[in-house]
Amino acid sequence: MINEMDKAKKDAIMNASTFDELLDIEYGKPGTPERERFDADSATFRLAETLKEERLKAGLTQEQLAERIGTKKTYISRLENGKSDIQLSTLFRIFEGLGRRVSLTIL
Repeated sequence: MINEMDKAKKDAIMNASTFDELLDIEYGKPGTPERERFDADSATFRLAETLKEERLKAGLTQEQLAERIGTKKTYISRLENGKSDIQLSTLFRIFEGLGRRVSLTIL
């Protein structure tokens, strides 16, 4: 049986009209610990997907990219799966190895 809290959350989800409202319901308002975790995980996922997409566009395997930048395939795999943090210098080196440039925007 659905308890009252689950029903209230389901009703809130059904009545949400924006994606931000859905995020607030599911992960909390910006600034809460749950939302901060979600936002950090989301950024990691987006970076990992971008890395994988650019590697595939360049027609390289993980192993070929790793050889090109002087690291191991397992490291590239962990990055693409969001399982490893990356240093900024390594990020620049990876995208240079893909023939791309990285541009940072501070908001």
